[in-house]
Amino acid sequence: MVGYIAQQLVNGLILGSMYALVAIGFTMIYGIIRLINFAHGDIVMIGAFVTLGLVISGQIPFPVIIILVILAGALMGIIIERAAFRPMRGAPQVTGFITSLAVSILLQNLGILLLTAQPRNFFCPDYLQTVFNLGSVSLRTIDLAIVVIAVVLMVFLVLLVRFTRLGMAMRATAENLKVALLMGININRIIMLAFAIGSGLAGVAGMMWGARYGQIDPLLGFVPGLKAFVAAVIGGVGSIPGAMLGGYLLGFAEVLFVGLLPPIYSSYRDAFVFIILILILLVLPTGLLGRKMEEGV
Repeated sequence: MVGYIAQQLVNGLILGSMYALVAIGFTMIYGIIRLINFAHGDIVMIGAFVTLGLVISGQIPFPVIIILVILAGALMGIIIERAAFRPMRGAPQVTGFITSLAVSILLQNLGILLLTAQPRNFFCPDYLQTVFNLGSVSLRTIDLAIVVIAVVLMVFLVLLVRFTRLGMAMRATAENLKVALLMGININRIIMLAFAIGSGLAGVAGMMWGARYGQIDPLLGFVPGLKAFVAAVIGGVGSIPGAMLGGYLLGFAEVLFVGLLPPIYSSYRDAFVFIILILILLVLPTGLLGRKMEEGV
């Protein structure tokens, strides 16, 4: 029983790492322009298919593929921000919300049109499929890589935000967009970079999702994106540490719910996620690490 619980905790750590990477993108964008970008989850799908294409080529080392996927996700984020959200700057929040839904539906349907709705098998290099045992816990190399890559990227992001001029400008813009503009900060550049960084992390999460579960399709990003949004809200929308905490809590809770309860309840895992959200918000309306924020412009 102890070994089984340990295995489930490891599975929760892996799932939470993926949720946390996507949740960071949600919280970065909301923290700066108060926009819930529901198209963000579809970057996960794009990252998964870009990875599959690069892996199938057979010519690119996997570490280079990771970098290329980050760049592809970042480029997609910049395109979405410039084409869809920048023209809406200053409009009511509901306009941005509807625009994000429209972009999400557009990306999903373009994926179906260009790639077909047929699920594709996801391929990883053989050395990433190696299974090894740590006591009673079984792990593949890719599982360990998911956790390590997620932690490295999150630490890098925290250091970037806290200790660089760019991070200072991002925090100032998140605190008060108008004052940041008066202080000479190029808010268009900061917002674009927030989209790029968040989308790059989501692209890597898509790579991880495909490698972990072995199959991808054009609608892949919807459910992980929605759950990552829940993780961001649980942690406190606008707080990067909160997004990480929320992602890991959600990953552990979901895996333990399925693993420890009778199999008959496993189909209710998604409902369980939203029950957690409701219970936390009843007690902490701003999330675990969130704080009340003024409306952005």
